[in-house]
Amino acid sequence: MATFISVPLKKTSEVDLVKPLSKYIHNTYPSGEDQTEYCRAVEELNKLRKSAVGRPLDKHETSLETVMRYYDQLCSVEPKFPFTESQLCLTFTWKDAFDKGSIFGGSVKLALPSLGYEKTCVLFNIGALASQIASEQNLDNDEALKAASKFYQLASGAFSHIKDTVLSSLNRDPTVDISPDTVGTLSLIMLAQAQEVFFLKATRDKMKDALIAKLANQAADYYGDAFKQCQYKDTLSKYFYFQEVFPILAAKHCIMQAHAAYHQSVLAKQQKKFGEEIGRLQHASDLVKTVSSRYDEYVNVKDLADKINRALTAAKKDNDFIYHDRVPDLKDLDPIGKASLVKPTPINVPLSQKYTDLFEKMVPLAIQQCLTVYNQRRAELINATIAQMRDATTFANGVLASLNLPAAIEDVSGDSVPQSILNKSKTIIEQGGIQTIDQLIRDLPELLQRNKEILDESVKFLDEEEATDNDLKAKFKDRWQRTPSTELYKPLRSEGNNFRSVLDKAIGADAVVKERYQCHREAIAILCKPEAELNAAIPSANPAKTMQGSEVVSVLKSLLNQLDDVKKVREQLETDIKSVNFDMTTKFLTALAQDGAVNEEAISVTELDRIYGSYTFKVQENLKKQEDLINNIQTAHQEFSKMKQSNSEANLREEVLKNLAAGHDNYIELVANLKEGTKFYNDLTEILLKYQCKCSDIVFARKTERDELLKDLQQSIAREPSAPSIPQVPSYQSASSSSSTNTSVSSIPTPAPRTVFQSAKQPPPRPPPPTMPSASPVPASAAQAPNPAPTTAPATDSSQPLSNTIPSQAQGPPYPTYPGYPGYYGMPMPVGYNPYMYGQQTIPPYMYQPPSGQAPYPTQHSAFSYPQQPFFPPQ
Repeated sequence: MATFISVPLKKTSEVDLVKPLSKYIHNTYPSGEDQTEYCRAVEELNKLRKSAVGRPLDKHETSLETVMRYYDQLCSVEPKFPFTESQLCLTFTWKDAFDKGSIFGGSVKLALPSLGYEKTCVLFNIGALASQIASEQNLDNDEALKAASKFYQLASGAFSHIKDTVLSSLNRDPTVDISPDTVGTLSLIMLAQAQEVFFLKATRDKMKDALIAKLANQAADYYGDAFKQCQYKDTLSKYFYFQEVFPILAAKHCIMQAHAAYHQSVLAKQQKKFGEEIGRLQHASDLVKTVSSRYDEYVNVKDLADKINRALTAAKKDNDFIYHDRVPDLKDLDPIGKASLVKPTPINVPLSQKYTDLFEKMVPLAIQQCLTVYNQRRAELINATIAQMRDATTFANGVLASLNLPAAIEDVSGDSVPQSILNKSKTIIEQGGIQTIDQLIRDLPELLQRNKEILDESVKFLDEEEATDNDLKAKFKDRWQRTPSTELYKPLRSEGNNFRSVLDKAIGADAVVKERYQCHREAIAILCKPEAELNAAIPSANPAKTMQGSEVVSVLKSLLNQLDDVKKVREQLETDIKSVNFDMTTKFLTALAQDGAVNEEAISVTELDRIYGSYTFKVQENLKKQEDLINNIQTAHQEFSKMKQSNSEANLREEVLKNLAAGHDNYIELVANLKEGTKFYNDLTEILLKYQCKCSDIVFARKTERDELLKDLQQSIAREPSAPSIPQVPSYQSASSSSSTNTSVSSIPTPAPRTVFQSAKQPPPRPPPPTMPSASPVPASAAQAPNPAPTTAPATDSSQPLSNTIPSQAQGPPYPTYPGYPGYYGMPMPVGYNPYMYGQQTIPPYMYQPPSGQAPYPTQHSAFSYPQQPFFPPQ
């Protein structure tokens, strides 16, 4: 009686996890021990998938443990890698577990670039394998009963979990085996079987009949609900699997009701309710008879029927002779209670007891994203602070250059180069002079062009794939069910547009740098000359020796020295700010563990203020101090200018010295800008290469998905019938062949007989056509004559039997020539085929064999000369 239902496993195609995941790790994490460890973990994950879903599995708990371990690992990996179509695109292909395919192609399958789809299919296999292991248990001992109940409840929980999550895990309709209707029904079936196992254990342990009756009644309810779901869901009845399940569920529903009624009758007997006992037993007997008559080939209820019948016979005998209790109608009996001892096992990760996280050290993707945003905030803060300090330095240098300081107070002789100018010249020469800037400027267009080509090539990948996708969408219309490339590539195109905008801004910045270089190129060229040529390039003037010992000059020198100190402090601050580093991973992980979510902005702002607050305060103090010094220097320089002798030569010399000082400052700034630009282009090249790889990967994944979908579409089209039904037979084919006869000819033509030669080496001579009598068509009965003989007699009366008359021509409609018509056989005509005997042979089609000693055809007529036909033995 204990016929249990199990679920077949889903099958999958091989997927290479190593290459895409390793590439992501190399692009995301710095080289080192962690990166190597993560790559090793990826290889282990790939091996685990092959063990869990890439090979046939034994119906044993060890195999189930492997599949559960893989499912646990998928749940652990999901938040740590960006498994999306636009980032880390992995396409998983799974076949429908219940579809057996057809001669035109394989079974129904679905390929999706979704880790949620992979998790759903793996969880389905967990439920299916658990059901198979439970069905294999030997239910003759308690341990096996406990194991069966545990695995059925696990299977029920797995299918129930899929029912609740499958639609949110996929971005399109699933295959029917993992649809909510199907897995909901499977969950009920597994729950019913788990309840039945508890009923068997209660029976084995000889528990109270009241409890056993309630357990059986609850199991009957579960089976009944499952049977109703199978009937009401249109998609389920199409599966051969469910066609086999229907009768088992119906039988189990009746059997469990019979058990419940039987044990309730025992309880009634104990309570001396003998009429109720008989009513319950009669109901149980009727249920068992129903099962025997309808579902005998699926379940065996002989033992149960014998037990119920014996109890019923004894109860009737006792009641008839002793108790004379009235037997109530079934509708008047109190309902039997229910007791459910089972429930679907909740799916809580980890499912496996032997699970270890392969990527334990890798932080979740949410933390990675928080770290990325934090690093952006940190970089913005540092860049803003450093830019503020550099702007202050540039401003100070500009003010000093406009005042010709410190050259004005160092120019003692009026015909020699001031020491400050010499220092500036030495600095420029040490950095390579004007050739350095020329080389850096020549390199920029090449670097820019390289980046533009990479970006253009990346966008070209997307354009070509999108055009192909649009063409296929236009061709297949509603059949082409996948995410359109136009929508899928929106983030990538947005990213590409950002890169394009960055390159445009860089081109503008390059133009500004070149323009500034042209303005100061002459001064920079002079500073690159030796001291003698530099001195010759500076106009001479009368010395202002009387001013060198004045108090104003001393004050200016002191202020300039203080300003130099302020600049040096700023340089040190910049170095310190750049060197500060703080790992926020622990902070974010702690917040995630405590609250289940991370408020990145609040945590980042607080930490950045704590780490960089003191440096920001020092920078503001430094800038305020510089501002005061600049004001004092300008005031002192005004007094210095009043004391200077006013002459044209001195003014010209001072103007040249100002230009040289400005040339030095611009040289330093231009070199820094050009080096930053070169570094920017080189860094951007790496980023664009990653962007190109991302575009290439997703296009390759889309191509793989496209090929898979095209293959499925071709198989689907091949499986579709050419026409909804065979066309109706034309009216002229169904008409009687002759109005003079009462015998109608079938509209379906008799297939041509096939001659089979057993042992003859040469075929017999082929006779000529028989004499054409003018008789009416032969009735069907004539074709049954044992030994038809040829005749040339005139036509007889149609009312007389024509058993010895050979028909003159084929009867019935013309032989059809289009496929699909009943009776059409698209094959070569057999050797020795006689068209004049069409429709009148007395032997079955394709099996004509002449009797021994009898000519296969009528005697040859002397009026015809029929040539011998070549013989082609059957192949």
